[in-house]
Amino acid sequence: MPLLRLDKVSLAFGHHALLDRAELEITCGERLCLVGRNGEGKSSLLRLVSGEAVSDEGGVWIRPGTRVAHLAQEVVLDSRESVFDVVAGGLPELGRLISAYHHTAAELARASTPERLERLARLQHELEAAGGWQLEQRVETVLARLGLDGDTGFDTLSGGWRRRVMLARALVADPNLLLLDEPTNHLDIEAITWLEEFLLEFAGALLFISHDRAFVRRLATRIVELDRGRLTSWPGDYDAYVAGKAEQLEVEARHPALFDKNPSQEEAWIRQGIKARRTRNEGRVRALKALREERRARRERSGMVDLRLQQGSLSGKRVLEVEHINLGFDGRTVIRDFSVSILRGDRIGIIGPNGAGKSTLIRVLLGEQEPDSGEVRRGTRLEVAYFDQQRAQLDPQATLMESVGDGRLSVTINGRTKHVAGYLQDFLFPPERLQSPVSTLSGGERNRLLLARLFAQPANLLVMDEPTNDLDVETLELLEELLLDYQGTLLLVSHDRAFLDNVVTSTLVFEGDGRIGEYVGGYSDWLRQRQAAARESKSAATAGPAKPSPSQAKTDSKPKKLSYKDQRELDTLPARIEALEMEQAQLHATVNDDGFYQGSPDDVTAALDRLEALAHELEACYERWGILEAQSTAS
Repeated sequence: MPLLRLDKVSLAFGHHALLDRAELEITCGERLCLVGRNGEGKSSLLRLVSGEAVSDEGGVWIRPGTRVAHLAQEVVLDSRESVFDVVAGGLPELGRLISAYHHTAAELARASTPERLERLARLQHELEAAGGWQLEQRVETVLARLGLDGDTGFDTLSGGWRRRVMLARALVADPNLLLLDEPTNHLDIEAITWLEEFLLEFAGALLFISHDRAFVRRLATRIVELDRGRLTSWPGDYDAYVAGKAEQLEVEARHPALFDKNPSQEEAWIRQGIKARRTRNEGRVRALKALREERRARRERSGMVDLRLQQGSLSGKRVLEVEHINLGFDGRTVIRDFSVSILRGDRIGIIGPNGAGKSTLIRVLLGEQEPDSGEVRRGTRLEVAYFDQQRAQLDPQATLMESVGDGRLSVTINGRTKHVAGYLQDFLFPPERLQSPVSTLSGGERNRLLLARLFAQPANLLVMDEPTNDLDVETLELLEELLLDYQGTLLLVSHDRAFLDNVVTSTLVFEGDGRIGEYVGGYSDWLRQRQAAARESKSAATAGPAKPSPSQAKTDSKPKKLSYKDQRELDTLPARIEALEMEQAQLHATVNDDGFYQGSPDDVTAALDRLEALAHELEACYERWGILEAQSTAS
């Protein structure tokens, strides 16, 4: 017998049908992930199930006696109660009793009085009689796991922390049917991992909305897609859904007459996300692996090579050079003895618990905050584009085209000129909405528009702070493709593990007490390297220090000197690099000119080919300079 049944449910806002005679059944023990584009109606469906909304037609049946808990995407509760009280309120019968015991115990710890002792004893007896001790412990456990201070006032928290409190309130309720709308938003990776473990042990049914693909892969036993008002069930995991959906779209494209829903032109753009998955699964994965191997090779060379490469003002390859910086606040060390070399083209992921100092590190790297000690050197000609979580860069009254084009009808992307309308279509905005004001967009659509605006601006350093929040999976896939094509340097703060795995070449991880470790690869690579390092450390502790071989000691004691020819080459390399960079800058200016692509096709091709050749020449010069400089220093 199912817990929930939707029977031919319809729901519309104006002329837009969110649900069109939709049907669904959920049984106990199932974990269903509801997927679909932003604005498709997923959150509205959860509100129907929770009883917060009523359908236009059809029925929503829930088995009598079923307890339902719902975490909404937006927090509407406005309370002056403590966090503990709000979370305990998820237990309707015993919540007030648990809160009263918690506050009385806290008062008694501050000052003991006979009245407080008597009240505590009475509450303790009532809790024992009602079997409430296990529930009180559950409240404390959930608060601890989600990093919440029970004594903090709910009204003093930011929106993200309030949402975390409401997640705790839903989890402690022990419902038969748990509804979660984007539960991983504003959670760090440690909290997300705990939530996964918690939900894997959850005995009831789970219906959740999430665009965190790693989270979905771990939890979902079935995928339910909301597409153009219809609900389609896809048995199996997320990867089975992706493969099945791609096959369905190909069949629908070949035989549209077989389907009762004709895909609009907008659907063709949306489906680029499906195509992007297949594209990345082939050539893009190889390209990312090559970049990671390059990063690994650079880290394995002597650290002094890169440090000395970055000292000259001619080195356009340097983006950031950090040496032994320290920073602390109020007696707490945020950054401890941190050094890193970031070169052009690196894609750096930044991982750490909430409050660890990720945003502080970004401010230090960009020069907005000075470290207590150490040095941060920044490369020349840096142009920074910053993704703001609050979307403050968007004018609510401006149209979509104005927000991206700034009065121009075309944008230049990687040397190619494109009309603003066509460019916005690449970001899944249909033509009929391009003149709409920003204020009409949903949160996910505003994030998508901000991404389009950022990529349309000339920038060689892209800083993105949690860009994946509120984005649907289709947009996430396309964003990954854009970042893989991006020629500049990326600093990415994210808790989306799949996104990190698919985009970054290395990660900076806050490991506690201000220590920041650097690892090649994404999140999964970091996990493997951390485990390997722990095994090596354990082996080294038992084996003792290793002695160098006689041949190695002899080699190390006699560094190789530069020959006369090599020394001349080292002396002339800076001038050669300067000349190549000047030619490169002139060619970039020519290519970015509005009339460049109206010229002769042969001239256009020659200029673009020369730009590519210059990039390879400069890379070779930098590599050679590093080798010669290292030998010169060692000798």
